Amino acid sequence: MSMPVLPKLLRFLLVHAAIGFAIAGLFVMALVGFDIGGFGSLVGRSSVAPLALGVLTAFLGLTFASVQMGVAIMLLPKDHEDGRGGGSGRPAALVPVRIGAVPRR
Repeated sequence: MSMPVLPKLLRFLLVHAAIGFAIAGLFVMALVGFDIGGFGSLVGRSSVAPLALGVLTAFLGLTFASVQMGVAIMLLPKDHEDGRGGGSGRPAALVPVRIGAVPRR
């Protein structure tokens, strides 16, 4: 049985989410390994160290994965010739709007 082919956008997002989770894992290892702010020794003395490190890694993974996916999406090249966003690739026409002023009492 062959694996289903994922759509291109979904594969793009999953790859960048995995990169964000990997960065979070490295970040947690650096926190513990370099004992930043005494965090490594605090976790080392704790009886629930695996749970604490797992929760920290999971939540930092969500944060870093979200940031990584957002940055990757924002760095995608634009499709339009003029480099502007929008549906048609043309700038929208400016239309003057008259606003009536109401006197204050």
